Amino acid sequence: MTDALAQTDTDPYLWLEEVSGDDALTWVREHNEPTVTELGGERFEQMRAEALEVLDTDARIPYVRRRGEYLYNFWRDADNPRGLWRRTTLTSYRSEKPDWDVVVDVDRLAAEDDAKWVWAGADVIEPDHARALISLSPGGSDAAVVREFDMATREFVDGGFQLPEAKSQVSWEDEDTVLVGTDFGEGSLTDSGYPRVVKRWRRGQPLADAETVFSGASTDVVVAASVDRTAGFERTLVSRALDFFNEEVYELRGSEMIRIDTPTDSSISLHRDWLLIELRTDWYRGDGNYPAGSLLAADYDEFLAGTAELRVVFAPDEHTCLHHYAWTRDRLVVVTLADVASHVAVVTPGAWTSEPVAGLPQNTNATIVAADSLGDEIFIDAAGFDTPSRLLYGTAGGELSEIKRAPSFFDAADIEVTQHFATSDDGTAIPYFVVGHRHTRGPGPTLLGGYGGFEVARTPGYDGVLGRLWLSRGGTYVLANIRGGGEYGPTWHTQAMREGRHLVAEDFAAVARDLVARGITTVEQLGAQGGSNGGLLMGIMLTQYPELFGGLVCSVPLLDMRRFHLLLAGASWVAEYGDPDVPGDWEFISKYSPYQNISTERSYPPVLITTSTRDDRVHPGHARKMTAALEAAGKPVRYYENIEGGHAGAADNAQTAFRAALVYEFLLRTLQGA
Repeated sequence: MTDALAQTDTDPYLWLEEVSGDDALTWVREHNEPTVTELGGERFEQMRAEALEVLDTDARIPYVRRRGEYLYNFWRDADNPRGLWRRTTLTSYRSEKPDWDVVVDVDRLAAEDDAKWVWAGADVIEPDHARALISLSPGGSDAAVVREFDMATREFVDGGFQLPEAKSQVSWEDEDTVLVGTDFGEGSLTDSGYPRVVKRWRRGQPLADAETVFSGASTDVVVAASVDRTAGFERTLVSRALDFFNEEVYELRGSEMIRIDTPTDSSISLHRDWLLIELRTDWYRGDGNYPAGSLLAADYDEFLAGTAELRVVFAPDEHTCLHHYAWTRDRLVVVTLADVASHVAVVTPGAWTSEPVAGLPQNTNATIVAADSLGDEIFIDAAGFDTPSRLLYGTAGGELSEIKRAPSFFDAADIEVTQHFATSDDGTAIPYFVVGHRHTRGPGPTLLGGYGGFEVARTPGYDGVLGRLWLSRGGTYVLANIRGGGEYGPTWHTQAMREGRHLVAEDFAAVARDLVARGITTVEQLGAQGGSNGGLLMGIMLTQYPELFGGLVCSVPLLDMRRFHLLLAGASWVAEYGDPDVPGDWEFISKYSPYQNISTERSYPPVLITTSTRDDRVHPGHARKMTAALEAAGKPVRYYENIEGGHAGAADNAQTAFRAALVYEFLLRTLQGA
C-alpha cells in the first residue's frame, strides 16, 4: 500500500460525502460530461434504443399477484415511464390482450404534484381491499411518502393516514388503525436510519399522539410490525432486528408481548396453524439436532406452549439447499437448488410429504411469482440464460400449464450454456456458468458477474438487455456462484462473513483464472461487473487482483470500508463485514478495503464507476471518493452518477437503458478494442 490514505486517517475527499452539496454536485457534473461525451456516439445510441425496446415492449410478461377477485400488476412502458398500477380478472389475464383497469397512473400523479414520483408499493387492507397505503419515492430513494388511498373512488383520502418522506414501516391493524414505524423525531431511528419505535396510530389522531407499542435499541437495525388479518388466524407480530441476520419476534396479544423463542438467526413465518423455521446455523434441542439450512415445521400454539414436535420439511445436503417457499391455503410450495439448478415441490402440511411439481420445462430456473394464501393457485416463472420467461399457472398439487410467454430479445440459436467448477485457494470447488457461442473458436471478450454476500443466490435467468447488447455482439457472459451467496445454503454464506470475507475475492479470482486457463478468454479480454456488495467486490478486484482483468464496471458500490458504517444504512451491515471501529475487526477489513488500498505503483485496468445521487442505501460518497483517489493516483477511471434512481441506479426504463448502453459501450471498447 503506497497511497497516503492507507497511512493516515486523513480523508482529503470527505467533502464528496455531502450528497447534495454544491461543490460535490459540481464535481459530479464535471465527471459525468466527459464520460458521456467519450462513450457516446452512434453505437451507444443504437444500444440505448435496443435496451429501451427490451424494457418498454408490451410483449413482456405482466407479473401479477392476487388481491381478492383481481390480479394486480405494476407496469412501465414508453407511454408510461413512471408506471401504472393496474388490475384485471384471471379470465381477462389469460387472454392475449388483457383488459387492464388502471388504479393509479404514476405519471399523471407526478405531473399533478410536480414531483418525480417512483412507485414504492402498496399495502392493501385484507380482506375487503377497500383502502391502500401507497408509498411513493421522490426520485427512487428507499425513503418514501405514504398516503392512504380509497380503492373505490380511486382518490387519496382527504385527512387520511399520511406520512412524510422517511424509511417508514406501516401495516393495517384494522380499517381505522395502522401500526407504524417512521421518523417520529429525535431518537426514533436506529443508527442504521430505520424505525426504532412502533406506534399504534388511530384515524383522526395526530401522529404525535400515537401510542407506543414497542421500542428497540438504537443499535438495532429496524423495528417493525406486521398484521395477519386471515379470518380465524388474526395475529400481530413485532420484530426487532438485532443486526442484519438476527432478530427477536414477538406476537402482540393485547398488551402482552409473547416471544416466539426460535434461534435469533433463523427466519420464521406463520401460516394458519403452522410455524415454519428456516435455520442459518445448527440448532441443538432436546428433541434432536437440526443442521443449518433445514426448514422445520411445528404447530404454532403448541410451540408457544413448549409442547410442539418439530418436523423436518427440508434437510440440506452437500449439493442441495432451500431457495425459497410460499404458501397456498393448504399447501407449501418449495423451491430448492441442486448445484444451482432449481427443483420445485409441493408439500402437504401435517404429513409433510413432498411431491415434485409437474409441467415445469427442463433446464430452466424456476421462481415462485405468486401464491394465493387464501386459495390454491400458484404462478411460477421458468427461464434460463438462453430461454425467455414462461409463466406457468395452476393449483398446488395439480399440473401447471403455460399462461404467458416472454418474447425472445436476441437470437439464441448459437448460444450454449455450460457449467464449470474452479478451485479456490483453499481447495473449494466454485461453480460458474458460461453463456457462450457454439461456433466460436478461441478466446473472446468475456464479462464475469458476481455478488458474494448476504446469502443472496445468483441463479440462471434470461436478460434481454445483456443478450442484445453483449451476447449478440459476440461477447460471452459468465455468472460466478461464489461464497458469500446462498447457492449452497447458509454455510456458503456464513464462512465468508467478517474475517472470512477474503474467501469471496479468492473465489472470484479463481473463476477469472479458470476462464483464461480454459481458453474461454484472455486477461485483456476479461471484464467483470458488480453492484452494491458486488461493487465492493469489483473494488477489491481492482486493488488486489488488477492483473486478472482487462476492465471493470463498479456500480452503486461500497468502497470506503473505514466509514461504511457511518454512511446512510451502512450500520446495518456491520454483521456482514465487521465493525471498523473495533481494532480487531479493522485489522481484517483494512486488508481489503478498496479506498484504503489504492496503489500508486501497480497497474490497474480501466474501470467505470457508476452510482446514483438518490441512493439512500449505499452512499454515493463511496463511488465519488474512490474515483477522486484513483484519478489522483493516475489510474484510468471513468465516472457516471445518475441524479435519480435510488439503489437501482435508475428511476425509469429510459434511465436504465441509458446506463446499460454506457456500461456495454465501455466494455466493448475496453475488451474488444472496438
